[in-house]
Amino acid sequence: MTEMTTAVLNDFGRAVIDGLSQARKIIPARYFYDLRGSELFEEITQLPEYYPTRTETALLRSHGADLGRLAGRGRPIIEFGAGSATKTPLLIEATEATIYVPVDISGDFLRQAVADLARSKPTLRIIPVVGDFSQPMALPPVEGPLTGFFPGSTIGNFDHRSAIDLLRSFRQTLGDDARLVIGMDTRKNPRLLEAAYDDAAGVTAAFNLNLLERINRELDGTIAVEAFEHRAVWYDGYGRIEMHLVATSEMTFSAAGRRFSMRAGETIHTENSHKYTLAEARLMARASGWEPIAYWTDPEEMFGLHVWGAAGEDLQP
Repeated sequence: MTEMTTAVLNDFGRAVIDGLSQARKIIPARYFYDLRGSELFEEITQLPEYYPTRTETALLRSHGADLGRLAGRGRPIIEFGAGSATKTPLLIEATEATIYVPVDISGDFLRQAVADLARSKPTLRIIPVVGDFSQPMALPPVEGPLTGFFPGSTIGNFDHRSAIDLLRSFRQTLGDDARLVIGMDTRKNPRLLEAAYDDAAGVTAAFNLNLLERINRELDGTIAVEAFEHRAVWYDGYGRIEMHLVATSEMTFSAAGRRFSMRAGETIHTENSHKYTLAEARLMARASGWEPIAYWTDPEEMFGLHVWGAAGEDLQP
């Protein structure tokens, strides 16, 4: 076990203990992504109900020429939360990048994705980093200016204050004259949103329940996973989808050396997914040290792709 992996698992254990000890139980969404969770999420991206991946991919493809010009040609690309890196080749081709630094919390999945990308792009220099991008981090030594890539509307997993803090951290990490290409989901019909997070095939439910399986696997948990159900609900006042794991009966269990109890109907809050209007997205950019440069969306306005520049720099394309 590597030092980085040990640190991540220790963080997971502390997050589980802290989250399950609260009156309203919660576990941060970043802990979905062990190897199995990452595999399940890739299945989710292929589902008919899950529009973000195919819509964002289409935007990257159709606006490649403008993207290359505005995001900066030849810059190293730093991808926060790389996952399978399936969209990354489109940005690499658009910007003619020769260096790629993928950052992801799931080391096994990252190594697999990097191997696939290396085979398809043998001249690309790839420097993978296993780590949690939501925490302060140092990049490997690469010459700037840099372009950050944060696709998939992952920013929506953070509440507004935490999202601004994260984007400020990206601004500091990427440095002067940086660009950021970021995907953000849009507000739309709640029925479409709830279907995207509670698909008919049950893959999202399996993804959510895998968090309990991970606790059992890695933290000596004794959770009866079959006694929980997946729930996804739109809350208009917060502008977000919430995912929960709902206990179907009263229970006690252990995890990470602690005992916990839950009532029937009590939930573990596992994910927020905030959706943004264009005005909200631009306000968030400026509040976190970025300046909007470009924005594209599809004809139905299902998803938005933004290019931002480091505020205070010359942002002429």
